[in-house]
Amino acid sequence: MVKNYNNSSTTAGRRVLLWASLLLTGGVVFAFSSAFSQTVGKDTGLLSIERIYASREFSAKYFRARWLEDGNGYVVLEPSKEIKGGRDIVRYDAKTGKREVLVSASKLIPTGGSKPLRIDDFAFSPDFKYLLIYTNSKRVWRRNTRGDYYVLDLKNWELKKLGGDAKPSTLMFAKFSPDSKKVAYVREHNIYVEDLEDHRIIQLTKDGSDTIINGTFDWVYEEEFSLRDGFRWSPDSRFIAYWQLDSSKVKIFYLINYTDSLYPKLIPIRYPKAGTTNSACRVGVISASGGKTVWMKVPGDPRNQYIAQMDWAKSPKEIIFQVLNRKQNTDRVMIGDALTGEVRTILTERDNAWVEVVDRIYWLDKGKRFIWVSERDGWRHLYVVSRDGRDVSCITPGPYDVISIANVDEKDGWVYFIASPDDPLRRYLYRVRLDGKGKLQRITPMSQSGTNSYQISRNSRWAFHTFSKKFIPPTVDLIELPSHKVVRTLVRNDKLKKKVEALKHRPIEFFRVDIGNGVVLDGYQIKPYNFDPGKKYPVLFYVYGEPAGQIVRDAWGGRTDLWHLMIAQKGYIVMALDNRGTPCPRGREWRKCIYGKIGVLNSADQAAAVRKIIRRWSYVDPERIGVWGWSGGGSMTLNLLFRYPDLYKTGMAVAPVPDIRLYDTIYQERYTGLPSENKEAYIKGSPITFAHQLKGNLLVVHGTGDDNVHFQGTAKLINELIKNNKQFSVMIYPNRSHGIFEGKNTTVHLRTLLLRYLLEHLPPGPR
Repeated sequence: MVKNYNNSSTTAGRRVLLWASLLLTGGVVFAFSSAFSQTVGKDTGLLSIERIYASREFSAKYFRARWLEDGNGYVVLEPSKEIKGGRDIVRYDAKTGKREVLVSASKLIPTGGSKPLRIDDFAFSPDFKYLLIYTNSKRVWRRNTRGDYYVLDLKNWELKKLGGDAKPSTLMFAKFSPDSKKVAYVREHNIYVEDLEDHRIIQLTKDGSDTIINGTFDWVYEEEFSLRDGFRWSPDSRFIAYWQLDSSKVKIFYLINYTDSLYPKLIPIRYPKAGTTNSACRVGVISASGGKTVWMKVPGDPRNQYIAQMDWAKSPKEIIFQVLNRKQNTDRVMIGDALTGEVRTILTERDNAWVEVVDRIYWLDKGKRFIWVSERDGWRHLYVVSRDGRDVSCITPGPYDVISIANVDEKDGWVYFIASPDDPLRRYLYRVRLDGKGKLQRITPMSQSGTNSYQISRNSRWAFHTFSKKFIPPTVDLIELPSHKVVRTLVRNDKLKKKVEALKHRPIEFFRVDIGNGVVLDGYQIKPYNFDPGKKYPVLFYVYGEPAGQIVRDAWGGRTDLWHLMIAQKGYIVMALDNRGTPCPRGREWRKCIYGKIGVLNSADQAAAVRKIIRRWSYVDPERIGVWGWSGGGSMTLNLLFRYPDLYKTGMAVAPVPDIRLYDTIYQERYTGLPSENKEAYIKGSPITFAHQLKGNLLVVHGTGDDNVHFQGTAKLINELIKNNKQFSVMIYPNRSHGIFEGKNTTVHLRTLLLRYLLEHLPPGPR
């Protein structure tokens, strides 16, 4: 899931009916507040939809580079000075800043071509003799993961396209073997290996089809486990371990394209809704020279469990993988023999709610131990585990959460990680000894209170450090570790910072709300620049509220924050709250108490906080409380409007899930349980169950091409509202996906729609 208004008079009722009619036909014509049409421009300090979404005026610059194997140099793409539109691959020395062009754009012109390849991604071979170029990439669900690959010989500069007679843009996840002699890739659901000397191609798997998926994943694995690249080279380059999914029993969901031809086209997607049949999943090992696959002998029904992670176990003879049961409350870490397929369980992680998959396992002592992440003591901590799983030792004890591992420096005995022990809104770099001795060390300076992220070199001597705060764009420095001394600044964003500073705004205010029973929620508020504390203002709450996202963060929020600032400039207070169940670093209980209570607990927390806020601040107008959100936030908007109709007056729900029974197996069953065992939770957790209680103004927006959250749910909601004679407005965007951005002018149109609806149904300004 992405993964982020009161009307009772007859005249107003007719206006809503007109709205529904106009929206359904694409019309947006009605009187609206003069606040919408006020003059905006760069010299006024006021934002507009066009400034935010139709220009690059507020686009932040970032630094994209990759550390080289020695850890003392990094490579970046830079515009070529010789060839227009081309890009050079340039190396910089971390210490001195010395610049060297490793590969010029002129070397990347295919035979018979006139222009250099567009570089979507690149990688050097382990021996640094070849360069792999990814180009002509195409979108698969969320990301561009298929395209064309070329290999450049860095000695004789020969540029060769991989794949033989493959159709354009059909290769996926090409990568060098560890010995740098071959490249493996996925092509139309089969795995191939290509020799870099003679370019002979061996097809390893031959059963790939629309339903047999080798080396990559189906829709739900990609969406919910973030798994795309589905194969791994063995350390000795002799074997390839890979996932295979059989989706033949997964039911087909049809999207309908109404606009691109005389007759509508059906777009089939194998999509497992909660409680239905999943793809069968298994992992196997095959020789890089071809032959039969040795399948791991994993016990259990392959359609009712998930293999959520897999890699080689620091050995060319064994692989390690994590097997989740269907409920996702048990994670078995298994090691499998690459030659026989025999498996053994070395570690089992259990939780009464759900367990989190460990995305990466870091090996220590040449494979004798590894680093594991667990919430077994109530906090997310790092553990060092022996290869047989018998010795498990916590190296980050204490009442705080490890958010993510930044780097492991085994040579000097440190693990670097991101945490924020005293403040869930911010992020800092820490380190501890791998042997568990000594104290926790904070590396981020105390002066840099905000959000800090790090891309650390392999030798842990250097890092790209990115720092930002709410409404303060990022700065990127190259720093030394562990001193955090700045070597040089790589990105300043000074021009953007001045633009943001020039906008009419007040400082953002972070706050906490005690809703009782020891529960305290974090929040923020953005007030109008001309705020008068003696008057009352409408409040628009921005919500998400599900386990997939935290929205109250002290970090640069880009267009989303500017959108909210624009709304504040028009006379609203914009607030956001993180309820229990959001992935804040506040302990296991905070995150997992929502299990089986999606839609219930989170909306209750939000409503309780709003009641406290109304009593706490006299400038909040209780008659003008609005709410909006996208995806899970759209679902939250519906829940708040339906469950607490006397509190929330206007709501705008974009791409919501009105009936959680319609969402996918992995996400919904993880947090709600199985429908067959917890039917009541699916009923009580779905906004559609309470649609009959609607009193306020509701706008629902959805794209018919949404493969993630299907328009089906909104269609069911429309029927339920009609059945109960509830008036509402709806906008349908043909063929748009979950992000509703495809097509010319779509984003500007959507944001204009939302703003106009807000101004019309939740009048702005003080009273």
